Amino acid sequence: MRTLTRNLFGLLAGIFLLSSNTQAACLGDTNATKAYTFDVVPQLTAAKIYTTWSPLLQRVGHDAGLCFELRVSATIPEFEQKLLKGEPEFVFLNPYHAVLANQKKKYQPLLADSEDLLTGILVVRADSPIKSLEELKGKSISFPAPNAFAASLLIRAELAKKKIDITPVFVKTHSNVYRSVIGKDAIAGGGVNNTLDNEAPEVRQQLRVLHETPAYTPHPVATHPSVSAAVRERFLKAMLRLTQDEEGRKLLDGINLHKPQAVTYAKHYKPLESLQLEKFLVLTSQ
Repeated sequence: MRTLTRNLFGLLAGIFLLSSNTQAACLGDTNATKAYTFDVVPQLTAAKIYTTWSPLLQRVGHDAGLCFELRVSATIPEFEQKLLKGEPEFVFLNPYHAVLANQKKKYQPLLADSEDLLTGILVVRADSPIKSLEELKGKSISFPAPNAFAASLLIRAELAKKKIDITPVFVKTHSNVYRSVIGKDAIAGGGVNNTLDNEAPEVRQQLRVLHETPAYTPHPVATHPSVSAAVRERFLKAMLRLTQDEEGRKLLDGINLHKPQAVTYAKHYKPLESLQLEKFLVLTSQ
């Protein structure tokens, strides 16, 4: 019954938030004096994000005495503009976004998954004759967005180092990438291990991983410098407590954050600066 209630809450919350143009309802402690904005990078559809993150923030907020306003931008570039303006107070973002956010607005990573490292993947159709990266030269390849870390930046950087010129086509989400390859709109597409694992079996079985990048610490939750150390600590403790019961673990699994651990910028994300991915960034103004 509790699982049914959780799923129903997530679905109803998603429908409400998707259809409402007004300020989102408080997720968590409705008696809290402040609602913290919580933005999630739109790797997946808005419906998927709302239905997985809403029940998690509801429970974490309740346990920590915090209230959250979940926000999902229509596109990754729109999300990036809000991030670089310093709008989100809490934010779930990709590793290279964490670098940019720290450099531009002093955002500090707080926690990330300790179980599954993040790798970029290039997929082709399962029946594709392509066996090597060199065969992609001159071809159109789908990516979710220019600045998706592992799914786009890492892969494009690796192809450039091998002098494999391709035509990137940006299709907004990882799900769109996989379906563009299955539908033969692109000969290959960039994604990440976690999002491919989340696809339905009938999608996964139609794809083959052609190439996989080195692994990195995955997406963190980071906070704006205006968020106090005390609030950060309350949120962190509530997230870590989710691992202690089955319902909490299911909530974490829903957002691919299976075993959260505390992280720091210096240890986990500053090393990404040495990858020199700046030349592949595409930052648009709004």
